[in-house]
Amino acid sequence: MKEIRTEAAARDPDAAERLAARFPMKLYDRYGPVVAGYLAIGEELDPAPLLARLARQGARIVLPRIESDGAMTFRDSNQATLEKGPFGLTQPSATAEIVRPNLVLTPLLAFDARGRRLGYGKGHYDRAIAALRSTGRVFYLGLAYAQQQVDVIPIDKHDLLLDWVETPLNSVPLFLGRAVAR
Repeated sequence: MKEIRTEAAARDPDAAERLAARFPMKLYDRYGPVVAGYLAIGEELDPAPLLARLARQGARIVLPRIESDGAMTFRDSNQATLEKGPFGLTQPSATAEIVRPNLVLTPLLAFDARGRRLGYGKGHYDRAIAALRSTGRVFYLGLAYAQQQVDVIPIDKHDLLLDWVETPLNSVPLFLGRAVAR
């Protein structure tokens, strides 16, 4: 899947800008104003143009941080100096304010039409989203190239389903299939 993503990125250098331009702002209107983004690693679909668009609309942008205990928190990106984290992440410093997002954008290696997400196998996003959902609503949105969609992603009990996937080509709303997703 990394090779497919790398090829998709090479074939579509303007993908991030197109995704930002066509992003359905109704999702921000419903789940903002605090939006968790990420800083792309390698060939992940870069959310920077979308995050800039959302910030212009008034969004407060937060970024993930892997804490020393392995938990993922979301910290204010405007207050933070960025530092190297585990797994090649660039993340906010530990002094930045922890903020609870209602809209979480996530990178991925692959996804299927039922909302299953293949990440990197450590479960950081699954645990973070589960913790957020235990205290209120949160909308879990994957950003991907269309070529990253596959027929079936195998999942474990702890794997959480995405609510939606945005690609440079289309939106893939997934929440309607929850009853049959697992």
